[in-house]
Amino acid sequence: MSITKDRKQEVLSDFQRTDTDTGSSEVQIAVLTERINNLTEHLREHKQDHTSRRGLLALVSTRRRLLRYMQRTKPATYRELLTRLNLRK
Repeated sequence: MSITKDRKQEVLSDFQRTDTDTGSSEVQIAVLTERINNLTEHLREHKQDHTSRRGLLALVSTRRRLLRYMQRTKPATYRELLTRLNLRK
């Protein structure tokens, strides 16, 4: 259900601004998106897992707040991030 260390490092390296950047909005949104995708796949198989569904809703809510912040503060980066993560089809 959760992402592995290796996969998280790949996501970090793809979205980092600098080598030590682990907490920027872009990185947080990318990691949350990866976790949301994994949890969505899990819930497709285990439909009765309501605890994980609640966790998924919390992750989606957190990502939505971060995306709203990005849209307000850095609109160009926000649009680029949406296309890179394949969000808002």
